[in-house]
Amino acid sequence: MITFSDKQLKTPKMARPVYLVTGGMSKFARAFPDKRQEELCIDALTEAAEFIGMTPYELKKYIHTAYYGHFADHFGDQLLGEAAMHDRLGLDPLGNVGIKTGGATGGSTLWEAYKTVASGYSDCALAMGWERMDEVPTDEGNNYISFAADKDWETPLGHIYTGYYAVMAQRYWQIYGKEEDSFRRTMAEIAVKNRGYARMNPHAQGPMKITVEDVINSPVVAYPLLALDCCLMSVGAACGILADEKTAFELTDHPLRIDVAAGSHTLRVADRRNMEIPLLPNETKEQYADLGERFPGGDRYPGFTGFLAARMSAYYAYRMTGIHDPTEDLDLVELHDAFTISDIQTYEDIGIRPYGEGRTYVESGDCYHTNPNTGAPGKLPANLCGGLIGCMHAVGATGIMQVIEVGQHIWNRWAEMHSDEGKWKRFGREKPADWTDLQVKGAKRGLAISHAGVGSHVTCTILQDPNHTLEGGMFE
Repeated sequence: MITFSDKQLKTPKMARPVYLVTGGMSKFARAFPDKRQEELCIDALTEAAEFIGMTPYELKKYIHTAYYGHFADHFGDQLLGEAAMHDRLGLDPLGNVGIKTGGATGGSTLWEAYKTVASGYSDCALAMGWERMDEVPTDEGNNYISFAADKDWETPLGHIYTGYYAVMAQRYWQIYGKEEDSFRRTMAEIAVKNRGYARMNPHAQGPMKITVEDVINSPVVAYPLLALDCCLMSVGAACGILADEKTAFELTDHPLRIDVAAGSHTLRVADRRNMEIPLLPNETKEQYADLGERFPGGDRYPGFTGFLAARMSAYYAYRMTGIHDPTEDLDLVELHDAFTISDIQTYEDIGIRPYGEGRTYVESGDCYHTNPNTGAPGKLPANLCGGLIGCMHAVGATGIMQVIEVGQHIWNRWAEMHSDEGKWKRFGREKPADWTDLQVKGAKRGLAISHAGVGSHVTCTILQDPNHTLEGGMFE
């Protein structure tokens, strides 16, 4: 059994607060035959500069170091892609480094930029992520991505990530879904929700107006996961600018406090030994004392049904920021919905629901912008951009994009950034006649999860309006 020392469970302490000043993103699509990747990164940096009333040239004067998230060299046949991108952005000879942690690459890129500002090494850092996934056929791309699993033990089992998650879905369905058809429908509701929200997002690659029946009748990829349960394969870029307090307020009058924590777990899932559940601030040991009785087979933690890396990232992040109960202290979340089942698993890993009860987050209506059961605002809306299922999964950019989306709600500028007719036309997309403002009214705090593989790396990023930080955080 795994045990932790007090030193390993220590709450991380930063030397000074860090702020998200601005962020931007490109259009996301399955392919860009007419644009090079550096053009998409320039689009992202341009949007970030314009968001705070600057030109890219003016913004670049503040950048001291740069961090680049770019997962798969073999997609674009370019090793050391971070050096090429740094050159194209005109940031040489500033220091830069590339980040690669699979699906968590975007979040890990923010983590590194966050630490360099928190340490005092840099007063302002660029976190830029991208992926070029359109230069190979989809089946070949899925094969490449599957290499992010253990090549000796898991990759040979299917050469596609959906197969890895299908085993998790089957196990979770058996234990916590009690093999009920209703659980399969709950998974489908996530796909309907996220693809529907993507319809309101001009950046989104996969907007769809669909029903639960459409999801259930879509082709099987790896049972019980169907085509509409799965995330997108995407091309695009996103970036964020992080700074210390003095620099942040020189750049904008409304920067957001940002904190990033990370966890990991074995690459090979079969090597994951059981352990006691590390408790989050809103949990007690007693609530899991009879877990195996209520859900036979559920008492082995982490097993195939949970992500210890997500639990650990939240464990650190909540204590760093003073989060006690995510459903009470947060106003919205963006989660790594690579598959509908991974979304449900994460609800439990980060304490939105106790282990075994993740489905109730969907069925209660709490995860919607507007609760479909009551018509009232959802208690904790999730993935309003469309997530990975509806918006995109351009791997290196994903975690950054979701943090920017959370920030736009806290800045109260979500509608401004998503309703602009000029942007819809520039992206060659038609704004729906029923376009709906999904701004979370009065949002003060939000969270984004960036997740790799079958949970080998996970980051938890928390944004807070600096006037509404919680007591108990590092600097409170």
